[in-house]
Amino acid sequence: MSIEKIVDQALQDGYLTPAMEAEVGRICDNASELSIEEYMALDRLMGALLTGEVVAVPRKQFINVMEELVLTEAIARVAEIEATSESSLDVGDIAAYALNRLPPLYATTGEGANYQRQRAQADLEELISQQVTEAINRSLHQPNDNRTPIPKNTGNEVLRQVSTLLQVYAPSFEEKSQY
Repeated sequence: MSIEKIVDQALQDGYLTPAMEAEVGRICDNASELSIEEYMALDRLMGALLTGEVVAVPRKQFINVMEELVLTEAIARVAEIEATSESSLDVGDIAAYALNRLPPLYATTGEGANYQRQRAQADLEELISQQVTEAINRSLHQPNDNRTPIPKNTGNEVLRQVSTLLQVYAPSFEEKSQY
């Protein structure tokens, strides 16, 4: 979808969804240069957002605690294997394989995340370990098949994600001016 179509849709609906916002960002990030029409559409959108004609729908902040638990397990296990052998394993591949076979544990608050961690430690620790083991075994016996990885995030995207994580884990944190 083009920037112009997204802006027209937002103006028609009166709101800009997170998906629409992400698509505009993706187009802007991937374009070496925007056309005059695209700049004009972005200008119309900015004006509509400033006047309230279009409202940006807030993105609900949430985390999948299972990702944290699986990554922790995978990193520890991969470090052990790589320290004692010539094998080189991709933690991302291992985590994705295991996560696709485990239930998600979403939370929107710190309390909810703590509850999900406790629940996982009590009920799912063995299952997490089994799935990470299976993922590692599969990775050790699967040849590197020249797959194309997902592109890495830009520096600004990484900073935005870190900022979002800090807001989730430290909601009372106040950013201090450097001056």
